[in-house]
Amino acid sequence: MLSNETTTENDEFKFLANADWKTQLKHLITTPEQLQSFLYLTEKQVHEIRRASKLFPMAITPYYASLIDPNDVRCPIRAQAVPTIQETQIGSADIEDPLAEDHDSPVPGITHRYPDRVLLLVSQMCAMFCRHCTRKRSVGDDDHSPSKEMLKNAIQYIRESPQVRDVLISGGDPFLLSTKRLDWILTELHAIEHVEVVRIGTRTPVVLPQRIDDELVDMLKKHHPVWVNTHFNHPREITPQSKAALRKLADAGIPLGNQSVLLRDVNDCPLIMQNLVHRLVQNRVRPYYMYQCDLSRGIEHFRTSVSKGIEIMEMLIGHTSGFAVPTYVVDAPGGGGKIPLTPQYLISMGTRKVVLRNYEGVICLYSEPPHKEVTCPPDCEYCDKLTPGESKHKVPESRWAPDVGVGKLFDDSNDVIAIVPENLERAQRREDSATNIDDEVR
Repeated sequence: MLSNETTTENDEFKFLANADWKTQLKHLITTPEQLQSFLYLTEKQVHEIRRASKLFPMAITPYYASLIDPNDVRCPIRAQAVPTIQETQIGSADIEDPLAEDHDSPVPGITHRYPDRVLLLVSQMCAMFCRHCTRKRSVGDDDHSPSKEMLKNAIQYIRESPQVRDVLISGGDPFLLSTKRLDWILTELHAIEHVEVVRIGTRTPVVLPQRIDDELVDMLKKHHPVWVNTHFNHPREITPQSKAALRKLADAGIPLGNQSVLLRDVNDCPLIMQNLVHRLVQNRVRPYYMYQCDLSRGIEHFRTSVSKGIEIMEMLIGHTSGFAVPTYVVDAPGGGGKIPLTPQYLISMGTRKVVLRNYEGVICLYSEPPHKEVTCPPDCEYCDKLTPGESKHKVPESRWAPDVGVGKLFDDSNDVIAIVPENLERAQRREDSATNIDDEVR
């Protein structure tokens, strides 16, 4: 039988789990003692949580904590929220800033990696500190959250970069800002003529669905087109409360996407991921990305093999609706960007025929047209690169010139036949050899 004290604690916890978002943020679970009010912990676990929390703090909303199964030490909710001693073990491949976001930051608060897109970091705070966080080097440091002056400078960079058409607002979690501050940011961005779309990345529909209130939704509706990407990793996270939050956003005309991270012993199973994507589309959320876990420090225990990700994709492609299949990506270490990975469906290719296989293993033949056209449609009004200013749609030159990466090889206006890495060892040997020959001639 529970003691009166324990019963009172449980009643208070149930109340907080359903409280408004601001109340929940005031009562975040940040210590093992708070966890123990509803979750049994051994003395060893308490000690290990304290050790791990020194490297990356613990913060769990009462709502998300209420989803933890207290009788299951391998509960997928618990794994994402409660620190473990494994976080103190640094793997040989771990990197402080695995995606080189700081390296690709022209001004504080901006990461500019792709030609037409930037990442705008507006907060260092989250409703919950996910144990697999790729930005754990900075998230939770409220003392260094972007000031309004810093945000003004970041937005000015966007204003002075006409090639930028897409801005992704992230952090931390942008929805942890006040509605008024977020309204100001969106107003500034939409006043920039070349910014065509704004995206917001948030996990509040998962860990704090109460944040999606009428005030926030009414504000977002003023700033269309605005897209929202969520971060559901497991079907257990889709609850009546999260469904209500997603419904509000979707009913407001906001397109919703989801970015899952493939996590060992959490969702690295084809049936779990299939169930997740089905439940997402039922709630008008398009599965967008399935990420291979990054190389951030202290999260090696969450990483699966790439082959496991390919196995999951094999069991999604052809086995569910095409729009329910996310793109499986590795966000390349060192800032190389997202690299899509798929099962191999191209078996062979000749000059006239292509041999393919489908999801069932059926091998088929696709015949190429007798005359392969390598150009765009005649007088293409969009991509006439010779006279961009005269094209009907006036595509800004900064959007297409110069071509980047593999695109150079498809461009007939240049004579590029190979793309060579800057520090290629073979190229260095050639230079050294040429230098030696010159020296001998002299």
